[in-house]
Amino acid sequence: MEGAKDQAGPALRATVSGCQEGDLTAPGAGASSIAHAPVWPKSGGDAPQQGTWSQHAERHAPASHDTGSPGIATEETFKHGPELGSELAQGSERGPPPTPQDAPQDGTADWPTNGLADRTLSREAWARRGTPKPAYAALDLGTNNCRLLVARPSRRGFRVIDAFSRIIRLGEGVSATGRLSESAVERTLDALKVCAAKIRRHRVARSGLIATEACRLAANADEFLARARAETGLEITIVNRETEAKLAVSGCASLIDYGCDFALVFDIGGGSSELIWLDLGRRKHAWRHALTQRVEAQSCISAWTSLPVGVVTLAERFGGRFVNREVFQTMVAHVVDLLQPFEAKHRLRSRLGGGKTHLLGTSGTVTTVAGVHLGLPRYDRSRVDGCWLDLAEIRCVTSNLLDASYEERVAEPCIGKERADLVLAGCAILEAMLQMWPCERLRVADRGLREGILATLMAEDGVYRSDRRFGYWRR
Repeated sequence: MEGAKDQAGPALRATVSGCQEGDLTAPGAGASSIAHAPVWPKSGGDAPQQGTWSQHAERHAPASHDTGSPGIATEETFKHGPELGSELAQGSERGPPPTPQDAPQDGTADWPTNGLADRTLSREAWARRGTPKPAYAALDLGTNNCRLLVARPSRRGFRVIDAFSRIIRLGEGVSATGRLSESAVERTLDALKVCAAKIRRHRVARSGLIATEACRLAANADEFLARARAETGLEITIVNRETEAKLAVSGCASLIDYGCDFALVFDIGGGSSELIWLDLGRRKHAWRHALTQRVEAQSCISAWTSLPVGVVTLAERFGGRFVNREVFQTMVAHVVDLLQPFEAKHRLRSRLGGGKTHLLGTSGTVTTVAGVHLGLPRYDRSRVDGCWLDLAEIRCVTSNLLDASYEERVAEPCIGKERADLVLAGCAILEAMLQMWPCERLRVADRGLREGILATLMAEDGVYRSDRRFGYWRR
């Protein structure tokens, strides 16, 4: 898998990591398949880079800071408790909040003069010297969005020091042509240059930079990534669908209601949609709010699948601007047909009784539906992330959006022009899931792959381990 393009083929027939897709009952199937690349190499030479995660060196080409771009978040604090909403600082990646300071507020002046962590020093040596905690970065290059988080470890989670999100529609037309268009590539490269500038400015020690469905499908994806590497210095890896599903679980695990027996996590993307069935009885430890246990949430995965449909591909096939109820029902029926094999194999519907199962959605669709339902005058992550919706509330929002014109959807502050032609396609995918698995409650997660990448990197580096010999982040 590492560093290679996913050639798994049709989602419901792929074989990944020695077990059939949709069945993670094979030995070790719940373990992370993410590449492990050391960020603290020992003296005497650098360890070779491996697969998904890259380490950054001064060779990265400088890029200008896009001060006018939307989606630059103010500094936030992620404590990753079960109710994150009230713990987040003001600011959102969707609106035009204040631009963050040029440097983090926790002492970047103490870093080495070359602007990077000294790669010949061990983690313990840096702790002894009292230097700032290293910065980590996570990039999710999707079919529709380019998203970046930069964070430093905190006591039980991580503190976000910079963020970026831009709709780039990289996968526009890929389902028809099989190639990334030149205009989409140019839009994406512009966004990646902003991301590269942020990574350099914060002197990131270790990062996970991934691309998903659009690059999995496009024949010219390798050419695009080579160009991105040459122009931005970013080493982006195409991950397979299994890794994407696992990262989604790790990213939103703190929002799972562990009082339930089961949870169905889903991520409605631009070109694909991942569904992960969690058997919460599989968890190995009593639940504590530590990032290491968010990664361990992957051990609860008992089945998963990746559907070859997302908001961009569905809107391109059926239309997005002008969608009446008949077209909408055709969209829903199409997605239901794609869900049928997964349900027939695992019979998840029969386990929904007794209110011991809930849905957990991590995608722009569910956050948009939540923002519209709450009547927000402007998208507010602190109000949306972690909130609960019931079926009637979701369907009321969908019905109102179907009655609205395209111009009225554009005027909705939680939708806007960039999402107005995609939101009903997302609602159709969500409605198909609700028809197939009618849970009483859905929890909304404004988090996902990036948070999963950060949790994985920090857990791999052992940044939460107590080390009394060096006083390293004692609990």
